[in-house]
Parts: sequence; C-alpha cells; structure tokens
Amino acid sequence: YISEISAAEDDDESLLGHLMIVAKKCAADLGLKKGYRMVVNEGSDGGQSVYHVHLHVLGGRQMNWPPG
Repeated sequence: YISEISAAEDDDESLLGHLMIVAKKCAADLGLKKGYRMVVNEGSDGGQSVYHVHLHVLGGRQMNWPPG
C-alpha cells in the first residue's frame, strides 16, 4: 500500500512500473490509439482525494498544454 507518490520507496519500483504497464494496457483496451495522458494526483493541492496511489488515464480527445 502506497498512500501517495511522495511516500513511495525505492523498493516500490516494481509495483510502480507494473502500474504504468497496466495503464498502457487499459489505454489500448479503451481504443486510445491516437494518444492518452496518464496523471497521478499528489496531495490535496495536487487534487488527490483518494489516498492510495493510482493513475488516471485520459484520452479520446486532443490534450492541450498547459493542462488545467
């Protein structure tokens, strides 16, 4: 269990890498062939409201920069 990305330790590397691979597979399953964005919210100022590390996979439209 990792409450937020700032609490991750070096030995969480495998789990966090696995999270990225699963997110990539989810994007493929969702048909996001033209691209997608992966977001991790960190802390209350970063928009985190659920305190376990997770990714948001955003896609299906053109993303702009800067976000928000």
